[in-house]
Amino acid sequence: MLTPTVLMLAWEFPPRIIGGLAPHVYELSRALVKKGIAVHVATCDFPGAEAYEVVDGVIVHRIDSYSNPTPDFATWVAMMNVNLQREISEIIASNDISLLHAHDWLVASASIGLKHMFRIPLVATIHSTEYGRRSGIHNDYQRMISSTERWLTKEAWRIICCSRYMAKEVNSTLGVPEIRTDIVPNGINTALFKTQINLEQLRSRFAQPNERLVLFVGRLVHEKGVSTIVEAAPLLRGLNVKIVIVGEGYLKEELIRRVSELGLSDRVYVTGFLETETIRGLFRVADVCLIPSIYEPFGIVALEAMAGGSPIVTSGSGGLGEILENDWTATFVYQNPESLAWGIRKILNDQGYADYLRKEATKRVKSYEWGAIATSTIGTYMRTMVEFTKGKWKPF
Repeated sequence: MLTPTVLMLAWEFPPRIIGGLAPHVYELSRALVKKGIAVHVATCDFPGAEAYEVVDGVIVHRIDSYSNPTPDFATWVAMMNVNLQREISEIIASNDISLLHAHDWLVASASIGLKHMFRIPLVATIHSTEYGRRSGIHNDYQRMISSTERWLTKEAWRIICCSRYMAKEVNSTLGVPEIRTDIVPNGINTALFKTQINLEQLRSRFAQPNERLVLFVGRLVHEKGVSTIVEAAPLLRGLNVKIVIVGEGYLKEELIRRVSELGLSDRVYVTGFLETETIRGLFRVADVCLIPSIYEPFGIVALEAMAGGSPIVTSGSGGLGEILENDWTATFVYQNPESLAWGIRKILNDQGYADYLRKEATKRVKSYEWGAIATSTIGTYMRTMVEFTKGKWKPF
């Protein structure tokens, strides 16, 4: 059977980076090309980015998503899908695309429409669910997203989930039978954490030489547990730590206000957005990395901390418990300030223990290199194409 030519749909792709989906699609698509898979990526346009370019063999199509005025995000998503479907139909017609791969609900409508227009099998990766992100469905807007997720998983030939935890969530909240799901974890390019940079100079931007640097990297939202870090900070007096919180999100101003209320402005620094290279450097110089997530389908930040050699304190929630193991590659704590502070102290007060975590995590992360992730993804593609070839559902 011929190797499929794949078209991925994702609403974000570098330089447009909203969350973890953009780097996932970027790295996976490049790794697939190295394995001999022809890959097109259709995504939203971005100021200054080319409408068409080839990135390490990946053919990237950036499609207009802003010229139609829209009153809210839901309407914008609907119009974005209309534009994606219109433009991608021409790409499919002229490039002999044999498999579609959709990433999350935001591109569901276009993906499903194209599937039926061209009778091409569809694979979908569900990176997270609205039910999981919101701890339930509480209003019509969330119901709309959840129903779109359910629609996408019903239409997809196979569903890729990043962890067993996520597969169970997709099964329980979206009704997807386990037999239709494949578990393919997120990946990491460890070489990016070994580049030549002045680490001492970078560290000096965020902490004094005598301060222990405690790092958080992620979206500043409730499900990441970032508020717990601020509340734990007063419990670390006497340790001479500098807590650096990197990221953007709706909690940012509230976190800054709370830091000021606690009189910790000299001990807690909420940086906002930082460049990727700077963040990778911070993982390499941090004395502790905090991942206190309440909800975490996978936890790619754990792979980044492991690759950077930063000892991890984590809640172990969701997919984190599949990547990390207590007292082997991380220190597990409860989701409260007292326990988080205890975990930080445990690492900072025992250098031998910290070195052990660092060493074991560095070994463990190698199994998550993107080459291995691409091989697993190809397995899903090939199974889909074999079943499609044998079945009766074909182009008109």
